[in-house]
Amino acid sequence: MVAMNNERYLLGAINADLGKKMVFIGGPRQVGKTYLSKRLLDLNASDQYLNWDSSAHRKIILGKTWDRTKALVVFDELHKYRPWKSWLKGVFDTEERPPAVLVTGSARLNVFRRGGDSMMGRYFYFRLHPFSLRELVEYCDWPPETALAALWERGGFPEPLFSESALDAARWRKSRLETIIREDALTLENVRHLASLELLVDLLRERVGSPISYKALSEDLGVSPQTVKSWIDLLERLYLVFSVTSYHRSLARALKKEIKVYFYDYSDIGDGGARFENLIASHLMKEAHYLEDVQGRRVSLHTLKDKEKREVDFLVAENGRPIELVEAKLGRDSFSAPLMYYARRFPGIAATQVVKDLPESRSRDGVRMVGARDFLTGRGV
Repeated sequence: MVAMNNERYLLGAINADLGKKMVFIGGPRQVGKTYLSKRLLDLNASDQYLNWDSSAHRKIILGKTWDRTKALVVFDELHKYRPWKSWLKGVFDTEERPPAVLVTGSARLNVFRRGGDSMMGRYFYFRLHPFSLRELVEYCDWPPETALAALWERGGFPEPLFSESALDAARWRKSRLETIIREDALTLENVRHLASLELLVDLLRERVGSPISYKALSEDLGVSPQTVKSWIDLLERLYLVFSVTSYHRSLARALKKEIKVYFYDYSDIGDGGARFENLIASHLMKEAHYLEDVQGRRVSLHTLKDKEKREVDFLVAENGRPIELVEAKLGRDSFSAPLMYYARRFPGIAATQVVKDLPESRSRDGVRMVGARDFLTGRGV
């Protein structure tokens, strides 16, 4: 067991916001939301933790009998209470503060934000991601080489990452996926063909790094393309996968273009090149969400491809304008021609080719080639 300290990268930002509004923490199942909430409790002199899964705690929640002298009250798994949104809105609108309110959850915390949000202006929302290389180095004091090797082998979720056991990691992945498909999915939608949904996950894993064709997947699954699209959207809401859209200055045109799908847990992607691309995608998406949730910046992650099929894995945009190009290569140490082309097309923005085990960085015509260890250590989170 490799030791970790008590910090996570969102700890300071969340703690600073607790006295202003309610704070919601969303993110994938078993990413460490409960651990983070308990660490936030440790930072406050007086506090109360209430978990909806505890019958004793449910009684306190429904009766609204928590201790009002506490500095902070945490409602964990509150999204399992069906009218939780209206209940929480009533608490915020009628209760005096303190206590500050922290709410943790996964899919349902994200779902309500997509429609009419009756709690607009009453909360800050943070998305907690798995561990990145920078977080392991900065907060857990891991050497960069050790951190990269561990992420490559076991992914960034806390339990498999810190267990150092390949067997335990495999058992964890199986159990987590079964729970998401057979429990969490059914709480959001009435999916009648769970076996087909599980098969879709397998097919998406095989297609990491490639454009998604709803038609091709529908033929494999024996369902309509629209059903495939709705299922992928469901898997996104469950924080099992995230999608990266094709970049275009016109948002409407971008939405019509192809997408790529990546996994929050990339540790069991069989193809090495696809796994490495997913690892880089996960780090870039984590940073984009951090900049949005903590700094209020509008940062988005895209792929880039033109009619001549010149393709770059990732384009990072802010307010719709490109700010960074990133190409992920498992072992190729010759400069990517499409990346060189787009570096000329978008002068003045960072253009980087990331190679997993490159011993020395080098540059050419505005494009930098760098090893994954150095690239990821230099990210914001």
